[in-house]
Amino acid sequence: MRNPVPHERPAIPAAEELARLPPDGGGDWNRLVFSQSPYLLQHAANPVDWWPWGPEAFEEAKRRDVPVFLSVGYSTCHWCHVMERESFEVEEVAALMNDAFVCIKVDREERPDIDQVYMTVTQAMTGQGGWPMTVVMTPEKKPFFAGTYFPREGAYGRPGMMELVPALSEAWKQRREEVMTSADQITGMIRPLGQGSPGDRPGADASREAFEFFRDHFDSVHGGFDGGRNKFPTPHNLSFLLRHHDRTGDEEALKIVRKTLREMRLGGIFDHVGFGFHRYSTDRQWLLPHFEKMLYDQAMLLAAYTEAWQVTGDEEFRRTAEEIAEYVLRDMTSPEGGFYCAEDADSEGVEGKFYVWPLDELKQVLGEEDGALFAKLYNFEKDGNYEEEAAGHRTGDNIPHLRRPLRDVIEQLNMNPEETLPRIEAARAKLFDHRERRVHPYKDDKILTDWNGLFIAALAKAGGALGEERYTAAAERAADFVLRELSAEDGRLVKRWRQGEAGLPAHLEDYAFTVWGLLDLYEATFDVRWLKEALRLNDAMIEHFHDGETGGFFLTADDSEELLVRSKDAYDGAVPSGNSVAACNLARIARITGDARYEELAWKTMEAFGQSIGRSPQGNCQMLIALDFLLGPGREIVLAGDSGDPVLAEMADAARSRFLPRSVLLHRPAGDASGIAGIAGFVASQPPVGGESTAYVCRNYACELPVRDVARFVELIEKN
Repeated sequence: MRNPVPHERPAIPAAEELARLPPDGGGDWNRLVFSQSPYLLQHAANPVDWWPWGPEAFEEAKRRDVPVFLSVGYSTCHWCHVMERESFEVEEVAALMNDAFVCIKVDREERPDIDQVYMTVTQAMTGQGGWPMTVVMTPEKKPFFAGTYFPREGAYGRPGMMELVPALSEAWKQRREEVMTSADQITGMIRPLGQGSPGDRPGADASREAFEFFRDHFDSVHGGFDGGRNKFPTPHNLSFLLRHHDRTGDEEALKIVRKTLREMRLGGIFDHVGFGFHRYSTDRQWLLPHFEKMLYDQAMLLAAYTEAWQVTGDEEFRRTAEEIAEYVLRDMTSPEGGFYCAEDADSEGVEGKFYVWPLDELKQVLGEEDGALFAKLYNFEKDGNYEEEAAGHRTGDNIPHLRRPLRDVIEQLNMNPEETLPRIEAARAKLFDHRERRVHPYKDDKILTDWNGLFIAALAKAGGALGEERYTAAAERAADFVLRELSAEDGRLVKRWRQGEAGLPAHLEDYAFTVWGLLDLYEATFDVRWLKEALRLNDAMIEHFHDGETGGFFLTADDSEELLVRSKDAYDGAVPSGNSVAACNLARIARITGDARYEELAWKTMEAFGQSIGRSPQGNCQMLIALDFLLGPGREIVLAGDSGDPVLAEMADAARSRFLPRSVLLHRPAGDASGIAGIAGFVASQPPVGGESTAYVCRNYACELPVRDVARFVELIEKN
């Protein structure tokens, strides 16, 4: 069992068996067998004597006088699996590592604080980052070597583990003073990570410069942006561009969004059989993806497609939003209501095997006639269109993809869309049912607070905008789960839940993203309890994460484990930064409550990163979304009346279905309004007029005359 067939992993022992194992695992298992992280459990049968991150591991390194070998990754990381198969499952490599180091495994999704600190080191030392991340450090956590993937033997211009481990061990034993000097210098390099980049308060120029960057780097042929071999969705950049278009009327910004969202939906990065988006594309055409599916991508893309539908009314965008939601609710939702993390790229040890189709298999499933039609529409090739990245050649398999919207292709073939579209949908469903019988990719079934907050926000937005109560109900169920299962006894959040066990310290993103979800959920449901919880958690975030000296928020709480530096960052990555989302939340809460303290905190957060926003506004798009909200003109929409009144419901639907990025939407009940009035005091003086549902549309707390006519209400909210 010490060398299992790749990804035919031995079953984790049952609870009663675990209870009998010694603390180091024993037998076929190392210490990771006691973890809840699926990523750590994947390595629990490695011959490497892995330790989880903790003081015991560093004490052991001090006792043995050896360095620490830190390996950071996540459960659906393709190259993490490759390095495991090539090295960590191999007795010969493991023996070298066990002799030279105390070896620690970290799940970056559970410990983003550790990941951020040492990824900064890796990028500074090598000029690049990624996972698996490999860092060798002193027992005092000071790094002196860093990299990402290393093969077993030297290859791809990289040293191999068989030569790297002895070389690092020799340096530690024979050149200790040199190693310690290097470690001190590297540690000093990352001290600024905790300081932010204070500067001037950003203004409209920052948004204009970000737009100009995206305009200049826009791929007008395939959508997305030039800038490297891979293309990532980064949907928060598109959400920023929609706001720039809304503010300025610039049609170029809207063109960029429409083209990019359309091309991603047509390409192989979208799963045309089972829905949802893969992580990123390895080519300009969005055809060849890395096949893992991440919850955070689904969340941000669901929000972007929903907003694009609000702006354009394009039914393709609405349908794509619905398909993303269908994928997550079908495949990524736990029985308890929370949302799972991710699905792997690999199955049976092969990347993409679950998702690709040989032409012969397609026709076996669909029959000759329907198979030929599906293959023509979705651009199958006899010899396959899929070139596996590691193999460097075509595999004979096909990735279904479109070059134009399906209806357009059908019409170009002189076929009747009303007859052909149902036929193709039936074929897709048949392919999906057949694919379900394949060996599925590994599912990371842990539930993370921050990613759940993102998807709650997106699902609530989509539910309200598209009029899909099923989405709103699922978002409420997930929010209940987070507040029940991912909260400690003192009301503070924790990071992760899996198989009934919750734990690990929550980070800034856990609070900021959960507050975001609760604010959107309130606007979608008018249930004031979500708003109360949002304000409670937002205040807890301020208490434990805010930097009272220079503004902004630290990644870790004031009572968290001490690392080399308490980092503070605002640069957006695959998801927006915690600071940028916190700024958005603070701006919205200020508008809802009328409390200027929150608005000042939002501005101070921006000023805490003023230099980096000025240097790279395109890397801070979520912060620019907060800026757009703060610059206004802001609008408060208050609907007063009985929530069951059809007129009030029609007004609410009208507001939710429109793109109103600088507005807040509130409900003032006809009866007891103390709940919402205790939060937004100004609604107390905005009752239903004459006992009828009434809308108040205000700009920066100066209100139009109240209206009871839906058409007139729509005129007011559409007026810029």
